Amino acid sequence: MNEWAALIIAVVTSFGITWLLGYKIIPWLHKLKFGQVILDIGPNWHKHKQGTPTMGGIMFIVGTLLSCLLVFGVDALFYESSLLNIGHGFGTKLLSGILMASLFGLIGFLDDYTKVVKKRNKGLSISQKTVTQVVVAVGYLFSLYLAMGKDPYTFIPFVFGKVHLGWFFWVFGLVILYAAINAVNFTDGIDGLCSSVTITAAAAVLVCALLLKLPGVGIAAAALGGGCAGFLVWNKNPAKVFMGDTGSMFLGGMLVALCFALDVPVVLLLVGVIYVIEGLSDVIQIGYFKATHGKRVFKMAPIHHHFEMSGWNENKIVAVFSAVNILGGLCGIAAIAWGLAENYPLLINS
Repeated sequence: MNEWAALIIAVVTSFGITWLLGYKIIPWLHKLKFGQVILDIGPNWHKHKQGTPTMGGIMFIVGTLLSCLLVFGVDALFYESSLLNIGHGFGTKLLSGILMASLFGLIGFLDDYTKVVKKRNKGLSISQKTVTQVVVAVGYLFSLYLAMGKDPYTFIPFVFGKVHLGWFFWVFGLVILYAAINAVNFTDGIDGLCSSVTITAAAAVLVCALLLKLPGVGIAAAALGGGCAGFLVWNKNPAKVFMGDTGSMFLGGMLVALCFALDVPVVLLLVGVIYVIEGLSDVIQIGYFKATHGKRVFKMAPIHHHFEMSGWNENKIVAVFSAVNILGGLCGIAAIAWGLAENYPLLINS
């Protein structure tokens, strides 16, 4: 299948499915009273959001998965899987990554469902979340082992090129997965923020995939971005639905899967720079609070709440954070482009 036609189909179908699902799923969530519970320690002006349907991430999960199934299915039936059959286990990495993201979405769904049933903002316990996340992550890393063999590698643009990390690759992979899942979750705190930032991240990954001649990864990124755009129609301020952990954990899993499929997982630090900032702000706040016995660096963490409490409205935060992530994405694209030219040949020939 022509990759440009496939990209357009992926974006349009994912957007359309997600957007149209809103007409059915949001009233259904209202009927089931699957409403968000707002923490008392949060900004008091968020209280009016109490009861807004959560678990809306189901919409873009379905949109993304059906879009990928359509494009890759048609390609397999009529074009002999030209988009995935490109050697070096890329198809296995991508498909196992999509499965991994879906399982993370399932964990998020169980967490959201527990919150709704018990009418509180705490769902699964920290230990339950951690154990289930680690189990899924280990399963995904095992699939990478099957695809890459006993000599796993990654690309580090500019300086190192192709680096064989040995056993450290698996430790590195587990840390990246766990950190990314939770950092994306932290970003989901105000209307439209996580979906907007993820659109910019998916767009950057799409360009990186095209540079590396990995159209299958680009199509999955296009479907992810299209799904988030369709969801944003319903999630922009004032939000009619929240994605919940169902959605944020799926998004984190998908972004990690895409970057690992590119063999450049470190690029996630740039294309998802806002996730990094959000996660670090929470770590810094907690660490400083404990070290100083009650003092704080930020008015509230994660950092988007700090800006809220400094007087920024939600739309301004979304616009600024998205712009910052676009800059990070451009840096990631530049790193891939210049790293390709300077340090290593195209992946499909390496």
